[in-house]
Amino acid sequence: MRAAPPDGALDHELRRRHGLIAGVDEVGRGALAGPVTVAAVILDPGRAIAGLDDSKRLTPRKRERLADEIRARAVCWAVAHRGPAAIDRLNILEATREAMTEAVLALDRAPGLVVTDAVALRGLHAPVLAETHADARYLCVAAASILAKVVRDRTMVSLAREHPGYGWETNKGYPSPGHLAALRRLGATAQHRRTFAPLRVLA
Repeated sequence: MRAAPPDGALDHELRRRHGLIAGVDEVGRGALAGPVTVAAVILDPGRAIAGLDDSKRLTPRKRERLADEIRARAVCWAVAHRGPAAIDRLNILEATREAMTEAVLALDRAPGLVVTDAVALRGLHAPVLAETHADARYLCVAAASILAKVVRDRTMVSLAREHPGYGWETNKGYPSPGHLAALRRLGATAQHRRTFAPLRVLA
C-alpha cells in the first residue's frame, strides 16, 4: 500500500524547535552519465504548495508545475551540481555531499536546521537531520526532490542533443537496456562516469 504524501506535521514541529528548515535532496546518484543534481529549499509555511510529494511518485507534468510553484513561493532555494569528473574523482557519495553543502550555503537565508534524505553533511553552521525516506516524510525535502529532478531532467535532455544515440532524453542517463546497448555500440562520452561498473567493463 502506497504511503500517504507528507502532510506538513513533521515540518511544523521542526520549525517550532529550529526556526527556518532547509530540505535537501539529490537526483542522479545511480545514473551512468550526467551530473548528480542537488536542491535545497526553505518553504514558506504561509504560502502552502498543494501536492508536494517524493518526486518519484509524481508525473513529469506535475513535477514541472510544482517546481514552478516552489521557485515562486519558497522563502529561498538553490541548486548545485557535481559532474562526472568530480564524481569519478571523489566517489558519488562525497560528490553528493559537496553539492548538498554548496546548495545549503547558497541559500539567501540561513536555516536553523537542514534535513536531508539520509546523507550526513559536515561543515555547516546548522545541525543536520539525515533521515531515510525524508523526501516522503517532510514537505521541504519533497520540494527539494522535485526541484532537483526537474532541473536534472532538463539538463539530460539538453545533453542528449549534444550526444545523440544514448537515449538520455528518456532514460536520463540511467542504465536502461538502450543506454547500455548504446555504450557497447558507441563507447563512452565525457559525460559518462568512468568509475561506475558498466564503464569499467568497457574501459
